[in-house]
Amino acid sequence: MGGKEAPNFTAHAVIGSLLIFDTLVLGIAPAGPWDSTSFSVGIIGLIGLSLLYVAWYRFIFERKGLVPWLDQWKDLAGTAPKVLAIGLVTIAISWYIGNYQQTNLPEPTGLVLMLIGSLISLSGIYAMLVAGPLAETQSEN
Repeated sequence: MGGKEAPNFTAHAVIGSLLIFDTLVLGIAPAGPWDSTSFSVGIIGLIGLSLLYVAWYRFIFERKGLVPWLDQWKDLAGTAPKVLAIGLVTIAISWYIGNYQQTNLPEPTGLVLMLIGSLISLSGIYAMLVAGPLAETQSEN
């Protein structure tokens, strides 16, 4: 990207992984001003997910930011169906967790995963539309 050095993503990945590990395995958190340890564990998990997303973004796009603009994708038409498939798999996992693993994980885990899966699916559908029926036609001069 114009001679710019890619931002470091390892600190975000390591800290995010540790926070997710604490959320899923250890469950260590203060009660906080809301007097609820489980709420604090959930907040720690959301922060961990956010840090992992930032690390993924920096690793994939080699730049700082949060929103993957379509012009940054190397193969829009080939990647869009994969993104949609990942979104649908995430939705299926959220359904499984919400129905069968609710006692083993924090209560809103299925709901949060459903939100993430829906956003991923929406991004994939949008990319498929932009690469296909809504693509701008290139006029030849």
